[in-house]
Amino acid sequence: MSLAAAQTVPQAAVQSAAEGRLPLWGDYSLADPWFLVLIPVGLLLLLYGRVWRARSAGHVGTLEGVRADVGLRQQLARVLPLMEFAALVLIALALARPLSGKEHSVSESEGVDIALVIDRSGSMDHKDLDPQVNRLEVVKTVVADFATRRMTDREGAADNIALITFAAYPALLCPFTLDVDAVTGFLKQLEPVRNRAEDGTGIGIGLAKAVSVLSESDARSRIVVLLTDGENNIDLIQPLEAARLAKEKGIKVYTIFAGRFVYVTDMFGNPRATEREIDTSELEAIAQVTGGRFYRARDRQQLEEIYARIEQLERTKRFERRYHESYDLYPAFLGLGAGLLALAWLLGSTWLRRML
Repeated sequence: MSLAAAQTVPQAAVQSAAEGRLPLWGDYSLADPWFLVLIPVGLLLLLYGRVWRARSAGHVGTLEGVRADVGLRQQLARVLPLMEFAALVLIALALARPLSGKEHSVSESEGVDIALVIDRSGSMDHKDLDPQVNRLEVVKTVVADFATRRMTDREGAADNIALITFAAYPALLCPFTLDVDAVTGFLKQLEPVRNRAEDGTGIGIGLAKAVSVLSESDARSRIVVLLTDGENNIDLIQPLEAARLAKEKGIKVYTIFAGRFVYVTDMFGNPRATEREIDTSELEAIAQVTGGRFYRARDRQQLEEIYARIEQLERTKRFERRYHESYDLYPAFLGLGAGLLALAWLLGSTWLRRML
């Protein structure tokens, strides 16, 4: 009889506080394996008992050339020692306390809610992060990779991400979601502002929008990753005013300036790159006030490295709990062994008594 046969359904077994000391196979083990020594000891005692009884009874010779007929009772009598030995093995296994159990682990994570805020003003059409595509196309690719990593974490945790854009006005393109396809789908549709009435760099209003959205989140960790390629020129909400609001709400802000050159328009209306340095003091102040960091990206590689750095700084905290459940299987072995032993004793004391 196998251990698998003894435990047909886990729910039928009794939950045990014992620990498996001798692993067998799969989820099976023995809690008190030293009781297995009863098997060879019991076998020797059974053999000794059979020999002693045979000597005590004496032997009756048979006539040569005459073959005795072996009846049903004689055949069954030979089975009795096997039944006794099988009962001994089952009882020894029951005393060894067979267990079936599994180790379970539960992974818990605090979770991070991340608001990705992206500048889509007209200047994002310049090609200085990558000579082949404009700034916004580079940003879309890098941010999509970042979002995919955060939302499909190989360690089992996934973060909620919202997508917000701004130029002269802010827009919540995608509310907080765990659907990475939704975020990347909205990113693909992003284009720089073409209408002059909508153009501008409203860093303050973009950040304020992100703070408003994150204020409704109950996540323990809430961050904003704000990317722009210019200085704030929309005074409806000042960037530092929005930063102080973020600090009050416990929201950390990472700011990124993406762009190699500052562009001006020549007399013919064409953009021309200059060596003038952009004033990033406001972006640095936002990061400092909220406990975040400021970064400057001059090409695609630097931008990728910045988002990778932010990803490492804002890793999701994980806790893993392990517990072990085990079930006693000895009742099945004990019951079958005792029943088999009782049957052997009953047959040996009644119908097969004279055959022994």
